[in-house]
Amino acid sequence: MLDFDAGKYAAFVWPAYGLTALVFAVMIAGSLNHARRWKARCQAMDAA
Repeated sequence: MLDFDAGKYAAFVWPAYGLTALVFAVMIAGSLNHARRWKARCQAMDAA
């Protein structure tokens, strides 16, 4: 069973989890965007 009670440290723990999730989401989005641009650039070079 999961226990989500962080006790007296909840004010520090939950924002840290939220910030970590946000950073991961930004990193994934940036990586996917970079791969998309790289793929389009390679396809443009092949077409030329």
